[in-house]
Amino acid sequence: MDSINYSASGLVFDIQRFSVHDGPGIRTIVFLKGCPLSCKWCCNPESQKLKPVITYQKMRCIHCGKCMKACKQGAINPNNKGFINRDLCIGCGECANVCPTGALVLKGSGMTVQQVMLELRKDATTYRRSGGGITISGGEPLVQSDFTLELLRASKEQGWNTAIETTAYADEQAIEKVLPYVDLALMDIKSMNPEVHKKYTGVSNELILKNAVRVSQITKTVIRVPTIPGVNATEEDILAISRFAKTLHNIKTIHLLPYHTYGENKYELLGRDYLMKDVKTLTPEKIQALKTVVEEQGFECIIGG
Repeated sequence: MDSINYSASGLVFDIQRFSVHDGPGIRTIVFLKGCPLSCKWCCNPESQKLKPVITYQKMRCIHCGKCMKACKQGAINPNNKGFINRDLCIGCGECANVCPTGALVLKGSGMTVQQVMLELRKDATTYRRSGGGITISGGEPLVQSDFTLELLRASKEQGWNTAIETTAYADEQAIEKVLPYVDLALMDIKSMNPEVHKKYTGVSNELILKNAVRVSQITKTVIRVPTIPGVNATEEDILAISRFAKTLHNIKTIHLLPYHTYGENKYELLGRDYLMKDVKTLTPEKIQALKTVVEEQGFECIIGG
């Protein structure tokens, strides 16, 4: 193995410790910025742009004016929708640095592999005892494929289990260089219908379905389906995805991820409208019916993942 580039840097917006989801055992999840999709139900909208963004919590603001003086771009004004002109904001974080109440928060900062590893090593004993490890999430980790690769290589050198949450919307080169260092790929398949997929995610599913074959050839893979009423939460939709999964390599498990509104407030913090307000969560009976469809195709089905 070539030497690991610990000075490689990337944009990280969160590191979540002690997770019992997104892979076996107890894990730490590293959330990276940047995603080529723009799913209308995205619960991490702060991850979508490949640059830092500022969130604004109106209830904490005391209108002291310090942020306006600190912003050299003139992006902050009470008359702006959401307080911040996102076209002018460059995500420098100067406003957040001077905000006395935490109303303004910078989401996303540059970190080196070495800096991330220092955080991950805090839980190395937990990984070993629980059979856990690290999961790279996002956003889409393959957007920052070089950084993701070095994080995974450094983690494998420590003997940790590695996982990645991915849409598989990436070029072939990224797939081929990153996936060999992944023990488990948690791969989203949102819809088999190309028109529906593009309408609700902003991109076609053609590349995703093509890459799904290669991902499943390289490493153990679990298919994950965010089940969104009005988009893909019918038995016909889930049957189509399950049948596609049968054409892949060694897929044994499918996760159904019920629609939720946990990320709705983040849109307000970003000065954006949440476009899924009228969508209702699935009933337990409906989820169970979808689970049955998956199981009838010969897969283990886990609700929530």
